[in-house]
Amino acid sequence: MNRKTLVLPAMIGLLAPVLAACGGSDGGGKDDNAIVVGTTDEFSASGDAPAPFDPAHAYDASTWNVLRQTLQTLMHLPRGGGEPEPEAAEQCGFTDNGNERFECTLRGGLKFSDGSDLTAEDVKFSIERVLGIKDKNGPAGLLANIDTVETSGEDKVIFHLKSGDATFPYKLATPAAGIVNPDAYAPKKLRSGFEVDGSGPYTLEADAESNTLTKITFTKNPHYKGHLTPKSSHKIELRPFTDPDAMGKSLKRGDIDLMARTMTPEQVKSLSEDSDDQLEVVEMPGLEMRYLGFDTDAPVAKSRAVRQAMAQLVDRAELTSKVYGNAAEPLFSLVPATITGHTNSFFNEYGEPSTAKARALLRDAGVKTPVKLTLNYTNDHYGAGTKKEFEILRRQLNSSGLFDVDIKGTDWLKFRANELDGEYAVYGMGWFPDFPDADNFIAPFLDKDNFLASPYANSTIRNTLIPASRQETDRLSASEPIEDVQDIVARDVPVLPLWQGKQYVAARDDITGVEWALNSSSNMQLWELSRGVGE
Repeated sequence: MNRKTLVLPAMIGLLAPVLAACGGSDGGGKDDNAIVVGTTDEFSASGDAPAPFDPAHAYDASTWNVLRQTLQTLMHLPRGGGEPEPEAAEQCGFTDNGNERFECTLRGGLKFSDGSDLTAEDVKFSIERVLGIKDKNGPAGLLANIDTVETSGEDKVIFHLKSGDATFPYKLATPAAGIVNPDAYAPKKLRSGFEVDGSGPYTLEADAESNTLTKITFTKNPHYKGHLTPKSSHKIELRPFTDPDAMGKSLKRGDIDLMARTMTPEQVKSLSEDSDDQLEVVEMPGLEMRYLGFDTDAPVAKSRAVRQAMAQLVDRAELTSKVYGNAAEPLFSLVPATITGHTNSFFNEYGEPSTAKARALLRDAGVKTPVKLTLNYTNDHYGAGTKKEFEILRRQLNSSGLFDVDIKGTDWLKFRANELDGEYAVYGMGWFPDFPDADNFIAPFLDKDNFLASPYANSTIRNTLIPASRQETDRLSASEPIEDVQDIVARDVPVLPLWQGKQYVAARDDITGVEWALNSSSNMQLWELSRGVGE
């Protein structure tokens, strides 16, 4: 029989949301009975990004999904969601009432994959290295609230924070806090290439052509000691594909065992209805979101009225239905539905799309129409539907007569560099959260040294609301400042949220653990996979 499994959404927030992509092989068979996982994500090294797997540089879901298999962190998220639990640590916790001192005791007998001992000093080195390098594309901002790191003996690490932060355990569960072997990583310089030396459940072997990976082979690390238990006795391969159709054909042929990012809506529908009794499709809750970002210093986007008029015109329902079908839903806030503190601020502010209201916003601000601008997007990072999505956005804006919009696609590495350098007034981006808490949908876009390098700065958000929300250990109690942030964003529109996505995995029916292959944050959990007996 053909099976479609629906995993019900976890109550994220009450219990406690891309893979980057390479043009690889179309098939090629299996090696040593390895479990082969297909992806359309690309892993490349270039002059702009010579160190894709260095945790001081890597900051996208794709590379993080590689690092999660190979680097150990003090904390980790349970496979079904919830609050972080100790991983490399035996125990961790705040030791004060203000959430400013966080202490961890390491597990006994920790070793790196080369067999050398892992101590508290190695944890200190790894954290301070990320903060010291402070790569402009990297995750240092996640750890920026750390004031000092100290050690006590070989097994105790103490973090002193600049201000209280109840979300800090989540941040210690991200690859930004991955523990690296100091013998393989210089303290003040990125490590180029694809090698990773850590203490995680797997070691990594990378096959590359022209600085682009064609295959990653994960092998059990015999020295690993932690909370995770790899289910498979075989190797696991991650095999990149140039497009979803090639990946889908490879799955049907049996050349790969599972495919995740990125399946098209057409593939999801086709595979779900397919009579092939050797395949199954699993639908999972997701916290992926897409949005438009604005350089609020750029002449065309500097006027708040221009940004508000765009928010007034965009028809999210049409956008999602025509491009993504049931795989996406309209999003009216930076904070997705199912996350504690979510509110539909943009709908509350603008209601249904209205040309008349948009015209009034521009007229009252003295903005001459039509407003001429370019919507920039990446054509190789977020899936095959991105171009169509921006074609629809262009039509929606231009049909009002208030805008004269063009669109332009650029390859990801160049696109990201251009965005950080402020070359785009308006651009499309996606977000896969570092951890499933509202803070991670707010601070990366609005705090100092934010992910977008955005010039937008609201002192109330930065100095009052974000700190107030982080003080609350009970995340339900953080809802009020989080909702206030969303309301300010809806009025100022430094970013314009568009949609929230679901996620799907398709697999051969002899692969078990498929329902845990991705968590809601799109974190890949390869240790959950094993090969069983097909029905």
